[in-house]
Amino acid sequence: MPFVEGISRRHPGSWMGETINSWVGLNYKEEVKEVVKEEEEPLTGEEEEERRIAEMGKPMLGEHVKLEVIIEESYEFKNTVDKLIKKTNLALLVGTNSWRDQFIEAITVSAGEDDDDEECGEEKLPSCFDYVMHFLTVFWKVLFAFVPPTDYWNGWACFVVSICMIGILTAFIGDLASHFGCTVGLKDSVTAVVFVALGTSVPDTFASKVAAIQDQYADASIGNVTGSNAVNVFLGIGVAWSIAAIYHQAKGKDFQVEPGNLAFSVTLFTIFAFICVATLMYRRRPDIGGELGGPRTAKALTTMLFISLWLIYILFSSLEAYCHIKGF
Repeated sequence: MPFVEGISRRHPGSWMGETINSWVGLNYKEEVKEVVKEEEEPLTGEEEEERRIAEMGKPMLGEHVKLEVIIEESYEFKNTVDKLIKKTNLALLVGTNSWRDQFIEAITVSAGEDDDDEECGEEKLPSCFDYVMHFLTVFWKVLFAFVPPTDYWNGWACFVVSICMIGILTAFIGDLASHFGCTVGLKDSVTAVVFVALGTSVPDTFASKVAAIQDQYADASIGNVTGSNAVNVFLGIGVAWSIAAIYHQAKGKDFQVEPGNLAFSVTLFTIFAFICVATLMYRRRPDIGGELGGPRTAKALTTMLFISLWLIYILFSSLEAYCHIKGF
């Protein structure tokens, strides 16, 4: 019978080798012999250090096998985040979900905002001044709480009703100022430039104040003033006079308005307006930094300048109305 000589195989890394001798035919014999383990090469010092480090890095349970994590609220961090959200998005501050929230907010005395207390972690309590202002304005707060919440009709209901209520309130304040001028014996031109103008500008003043505090830039607060004046001039005068002209034309009459003594006041206002714009442009210098805010000295000087221009405007307009100075 043919003989198939020793087929020997060895697998790398094995501890045992196999030698198989096979007879093809009836006789079959298998012999397994143990092979002596090859001697391992000794590790170098660097390899030994790497092996030791690897052994130390293996995960293992120590003496403490449990960990308890306690998360506590940080009032300082919470107040900081609330301030950032309030300044970033005004809608988060004034947005409401229901009339109930609006009435609760209207009758609740809240502490006034103070930037000096931003770092304080405790909640600020209302002061005596806050209580006085609340009781003086609670009627208006409750009245405007009837405005639909901002969530209704994507805010359009709140916008339309707010515009209507502001118009009604402005008309009421204007009539009240006119009656006050008649009571104290002032001329209509003086009453218009002092009390009526002051009363109708109060909503714009507070809107500019809120925009100046909440907005990052001065565009909203200054744009509110210029936009309000544009509406007063182009719509307030234009629409009213257009309606009056159409009415008189339908009656077959001519619509004529005699010129009064407002030419002097308007000219004076235009001059002072250019001074204000020049002041705002000057405040863009790097040492001041912008139209609003800046160093304390710059803020005080700008405030005194603007208030002085308003007082001078009222003074000269009143003197011209009572013929103490000659107008044109």
